[in-house]
Amino acid sequence: MSLTRTRSLAALFAAGALAFGLTACSSDGGTTSNSAAAPAASSAPAAAGAAATPATAMDAPFGAACAAVPKDGSGSFAGMAQDPVATAASHNPLLSTLVSAVTAAGLGDTLNSAQNVTVFAPTNDAFAKIPADQLKALLADKDKLTKVLTYHVVPNRLAPTALAGTHKTLEGGDLTAAGAGAAYTVNANSKVLCGNVQTGNATVYIVDTVLMPAS
Repeated sequence: MSLTRTRSLAALFAAGALAFGLTACSSDGGTTSNSAAAPAASSAPAAAGAAATPATAMDAPFGAACAAVPKDGSGSFAGMAQDPVATAASHNPLLSTLVSAVTAAGLGDTLNSAQNVTVFAPTNDAFAKIPADQLKALLADKDKLTKVLTYHVVPNRLAPTALAGTHKTLEGGDLTAAGAGAAYTVNANSKVLCGNVQTGNATVYIVDTVLMPAS
């Protein structure tokens, strides 16, 4: 991706964060760029940088797939809370295809330097649902890949209590989450497998289907 394109995407993130600032969680300056660890606290709620709310069970990650997350190390919940989102995803073996896609689109640094975003992260199995020839073509088309990946990003942190509803994405289109408790879907057909995962600059909801923006 060209320097101009990268700067443009970075500007898009900044503009999105500003436009949605009134509904976003309170900004927490000092998020890191590239692969350096973010100066977030080790606990998930503190890493969110959100306005103070009473602690509840839903402050923690939820979902059946969360049981597969390592108990310690860089791939654990505490470890991921120390890293910006693209770096944190690289420590999760369930997200290796997503990490490859982000790398192919040249969005790693842009995601790592974004502030207070929500990322819907498709698993490897989610990408495997796409026919092999179509997935290969998608990964080779940076413009289309960037459109798909930025559709998975909302420019403010969404706590579980704020997840249900329609949200504007950085791609420009809307996505809709529905559900309650520990059971949520996105755009009706993508299930949240492990939600409310905190990284240094993002709240992550791991989903089982790749979200496709309107053409």
